[in-house]
Amino acid sequence: MTPRIQITDDLSFSRLVYGMWRLGDDADTSPEHVRNKIAACLDQGITTLDQADIYGGYMAEEILGGALTPDLRKEVEIVTKCDIVAPVGRHAGHRVKHYDTTRKHIRSSVDASLKLMRTDHIDLLLIHRPDPLMDHVETGAALDELIDSGKVRAVGVSNFRPWDWELLQSGMTTPLATNQIEISLLHHQPLTNGDLAFHQRHGHPVMAWSPLGGGALFAESSAPLRARLNGIAEEQGVDAAAVAVAWLMTHPASILPVLGTNTLERIARIGDASRVTLDRETWFELYTLALGHEVP
Repeated sequence: MTPRIQITDDLSFSRLVYGMWRLGDDADTSPEHVRNKIAACLDQGITTLDQADIYGGYMAEEILGGALTPDLRKEVEIVTKCDIVAPVGRHAGHRVKHYDTTRKHIRSSVDASLKLMRTDHIDLLLIHRPDPLMDHVETGAALDELIDSGKVRAVGVSNFRPWDWELLQSGMTTPLATNQIEISLLHHQPLTNGDLAFHQRHGHPVMAWSPLGGGALFAESSAPLRARLNGIAEEQGVDAAAVAVAWLMTHPASILPVLGTNTLERIARIGDASRVTLDRETWFELYTLALGHEVP
């Protein structure tokens, strides 16, 4: 079964997270089919579902909400995000894609998410992208208010650099819980640019989006790396994707990979990453292949 990790003192997530950014892309978005996806996750101990208001052109949350029964809601944790305003769906009247971290926008986004997902609370709310116009005092107060109201159990950020994190945190009384950033064998810069070091030092769990590089990990340009992943996968009785995800989970920064697929067979194999073991040299062997040269 998938292990769990504490996000806050009273909130834990499954170490592997099911990402729902492609939920609306499936040919079948019926409640029954979505419930089958969630059931496949629950069978592996994967209880955490990752959403965002913008996913599916602002439709993915409603698709999830149509599938959630009161009993099923009690079995899962819901992560969602806000602050991206794109001129599609309910925001079609806007002229340009932008970010909005005002109190008014955050509160209205949360209320819309609660209504669409048919739930009375969000387990974790993330500010989706750093906003150059963010008033950290206003934004921080809005997030604190959501915690105090009970609409949100914990708050965090996504795609923030350490200085963005510290600016927002300085305007809050509630501790930020996590940062969801892009990390994979093909996007490994957070290992050396200070992002992971910052969060590891402060004990913040980190969520990793696109942990398979958006599929590029298995492209022809990554042939040597893919071949080694396949070799390790064969040795351990899993697929190459499980090995790539395990590479992230081996890092001591408490990384929670977010994996999204609409195929039930693939969903049923997400948990295999928890069974993979990588010793230090094998980890560095994969890292070397990802770099394209040996470490300095």
